Amino acid sequence: MEVAAAKAIGAGIAVIALAGVGIGIGMIFSNMINAIARNPAAEGAVRPIGLLGFALTEAVALFALLIAFLILFA
Repeated sequence: MEVAAAKAIGAGIAVIALAGVGIGIGMIFSNMINAIARNPAAEGAVRPIGLLGFALTEAVALFALLIAFLILFA
């Protein structure tokens, strides 16, 4: 029973990173929308950088979930 409890606690700690990911994604899109609203002509330059930032931030979330699943099911 102690091993199952430790696995659940470890997986919960690993998923804490998702809170930071949510904040980061919100900030990325908030700043991207703000930049496009201020200068619509720069949309072509701003959008790819914003989407790259989103993809890299989302990768952190996937790594956190992977670690949580490895803790739970391995």
